[in-house]
Amino acid sequence: MSQDYHESIAIQNTTRLRERLKELPSFLRAFFRGIEDYTSSRTRIGYAYDLKLFFVFLTKETSRFGGMEAECFTVEDLGRVTADEIEGFLEYLSYYIKKTDNDSELEIQNQERGKSRKLFAVRAMFSFYFKKRLIPSNPSELVDPPKLHEKAKVYLEVEEIARLLDEVESGEHLTVKQKQFHAKTKTRDLAILTLLLGTGIRVSECVGLNIQHVDFENSSFLVTRKGGDQAILYFGREVYEALSLYLDEREQIVPVEGYEDAFFLSLQNRRLTDRAIQNLVKKYAKLITQLKKITPHKLRSTFGTNLYRETGDIYLVADVLGHADVNTTRKHYADADKEKARRAVRDLTLRDD
Repeated sequence: MSQDYHESIAIQNTTRLRERLKELPSFLRAFFRGIEDYTSSRTRIGYAYDLKLFFVFLTKETSRFGGMEAECFTVEDLGRVTADEIEGFLEYLSYYIKKTDNDSELEIQNQERGKSRKLFAVRAMFSFYFKKRLIPSNPSELVDPPKLHEKAKVYLEVEEIARLLDEVESGEHLTVKQKQFHAKTKTRDLAILTLLLGTGIRVSECVGLNIQHVDFENSSFLVTRKGGDQAILYFGREVYEALSLYLDEREQIVPVEGYEDAFFLSLQNRRLTDRAIQNLVKKYAKLITQLKKITPHKLRSTFGTNLYRETGDIYLVADVLGHADVNTTRKHYADADKEKARRAVRDLTLRDD
């Protein structure tokens, strides 16, 4: 029996976080312990990366802290950081040079969303130490976040969904080389795309799916959400048929040792990775639309949009998608409300014929 996939990922993330913490001031270990109960390991790894960049900026780009090593920064030093220096950090993020492992230079640019995410990490850190009364003030509260410009919501329309699944089945427009692989992966790829579009699960949840997690008798399956919570989700007839067909093939495959439980296998008979699913979604989506950049997350948005259009119940959609805050759901599917309003206005009758 292989080690549970999610436990394995948790161990990998813990190891990655510990490595990153070695590059940070030692006092930050208390901060990361303090946020452990309400953040995922991936979030903490992201915080560690963003805060390392913040301390590199302070020690390399400011006159007051210049010459210090980031690892030697103390909580007393943190208490001397000003709002102007935090604003300088946001400006620095627009363009900077990063040294790579092979000692070459990489040019980095951050747009408004990248800056906003890094400021969020900085604010979380200052808020933690201010509440603990270890610093005299919280200068990050005085810094306005970058103005975020709304991006157009991207999802597939009903006819695009049908064309996408048709392309997966036929492989008609794939290259000659792609068709060679398609003959071996068609049933698996169709099962994955149908599952993502028919249930709205995250790519990580799809990757982590085990054979014993799927209950065909009740058309349901078990997923482990972000943060480790588990949920039972249900699927319809098309998902049932696609998964059943693939499972018939899957049972004829001898997996590499350690991957016996994995539902979806690669051509190397190992558990599929997040990147592999992202690539196969991109490969097929490019055949049906050049204007939309379709990712597994956009398939999740497509499911959420269709479910909301069908039910009009934002709380139901939030529950199925595993959103902790319904406002997150409302923000993502506000366009569906606008569409309902447009249809209602078009259908409004002022005078009988």
